[in-house]
Amino acid sequence: MTRSLDVSRDLYATAQQFIAGGVSSDARRSAGVPLYVERAAGSRLWDVDGNVYLDYVLGQGPALLGHCPPAVVEAVTAQVSRGIVYSAQHAAEARVAERLCAMVPSAERVRFNTVGSEAAHAAWRLARGHTGRPKILKFEGHYHGWLDPVLYSVHPALDAAGPADAPHAVPGTAGQPPAADLVVAPWNDLEALACLMDDQIAAVVMEPVLCNTGAIEPDPGYLRAVRELCDRNGSLLIFDEIITGFRLAPGGAQEYLGVHPDLSIFGKAMAGGMQVSALAGRADVMDTISTGKVAHAGTFNSQPVGIAAAEATLRILDEQREEVYGTLYARGRALMEGLREAAAKAGVPMLVDGPGPVFQTYFTDAPAVRNYRDFARTDRARMALLHAALLERGVNMVPRGLWFLSTAHTEADVAATVDAFADALGTLPLG
Repeated sequence: MTRSLDVSRDLYATAQQFIAGGVSSDARRSAGVPLYVERAAGSRLWDVDGNVYLDYVLGQGPALLGHCPPAVVEAVTAQVSRGIVYSAQHAAEARVAERLCAMVPSAERVRFNTVGSEAAHAAWRLARGHTGRPKILKFEGHYHGWLDPVLYSVHPALDAAGPADAPHAVPGTAGQPPAADLVVAPWNDLEALACLMDDQIAAVVMEPVLCNTGAIEPDPGYLRAVRELCDRNGSLLIFDEIITGFRLAPGGAQEYLGVHPDLSIFGKAMAGGMQVSALAGRADVMDTISTGKVAHAGTFNSQPVGIAAAEATLRILDEQREEVYGTLYARGRALMEGLREAAAKAGVPMLVDGPGPVFQTYFTDAPAVRNYRDFARTDRARMALLHAALLERGVNMVPRGLWFLSTAHTEADVAATVDAFADALGTLPLG
C-alpha cells in the first residue's frame, strides 16, 4: 500500500529552497515528505495528491469540533467583512471574557494573547511580578512553549537529565541563555517536589494532565497535595491548559480533576482552530496587570476574527456540553479499547492510556507511564514506524503516539481506524 505523493514531493523540494528546513514549525518535520493539506472538513484531511486521512492530530488539538465547524466558519466569515484587526476594544472580547470566567472555575479576570507561548510567558512574568520572587518551578517533560525562558527539560536525553528526584534544567535548543531562576522537578513525585520548594519560588507551573509527553494523568491526590504545598509556601499554582483547556471539560482539567490553580493559560480548542490564547486567574493576581505594575501588550491581542471564532466555539462547548463531552469521551474510549484489543491480538506490548478526548499509545510492556522518564524508556523509534504505516493507511496521528478526538469523529471512523491500526501493526518489525 503506497500513497501517491508526487505533488507533495515537488512542493517540498520548492519549499526547501525558500523555507528553513522546508517547514514552518519543527513539529512538522518529517523523515520523508511532510503532509501537504489541500482542505479539511469534519474528521478528515485531503492532501494535495488527493489522499484522504482520518485526522487525529486536529491541528495539534484545536479542532475539538472537527475541521471547519459551520458555526465557527459563519462567525469568522461575518467578522472578516467587518474588520480584521482594530488594535482597539470591541464588544465580542468582553462577551468571550465573561463566558470564559463563567466556564472556568478559577477564572476571575482574563487577558487575551494570540498563541500559547505568549500566554505562558505572560503567566510566568505575572507570577514573578505579583509575588516579588524570582524562581519558577516546572516539571520535567512538561512543555510551555518555545520561548527561551520556558524551553527547558521538555524531552532531554536521560544521560544529561540529572538525578530523577532533582532533574537538571536542560536547554531544548542551541541559542538559549543559561537557565535563570528555574527549578525542575519530577512529575508525580510529591516528596521530591517538597524538597525542591523554597521561599524564592514565585510559582509552580504544570500541565495538569501531561499531554506533551504521553497523556499522563496525575496520581490520585497529587494535584490537591501540590495545591496545599503551594499555599503553605506562598507560591502561585499555574495550570498550562493549552491542550487540556476545554478538551477535558467545559472548565478544563481543573474542572475535570477538581483542583483549582491561581492562574491558567488556554489556547488551541478555545477558538476552534483560530489563533487565540488567554491568561486567566484570580482577580487579585490579575490586577497586578490592571495597575500597570506588570506589563502585558500585543498588537493582535483580542484580534476580532479570532475572538469571533472563540465566541462561537465557547458557546457550543458551554450550551451543548452534555452532547459535546458525551461524544468526545464515548468516541475516545471506544477507540482506546479497539486499539488495545488490536495490539493484544497481534501480540504487541502496548499501553493505551489517557482520559479519552486525548490519549497516548506507547510501545512498552510497563503497566503504567507516570512521568517523563517512564515515557523516555518506551520504544519511540517503533512509534515513528507506526505513524508512517498509519499514514499509508489513511490515518493521521501525532507522530509521538498522541491521539486527539473531535465531535466530528463517528463510530464508523473509530471502526475504520481500528482496522487500519491492526493492519499497520502487522507491518512492523518484531520487537
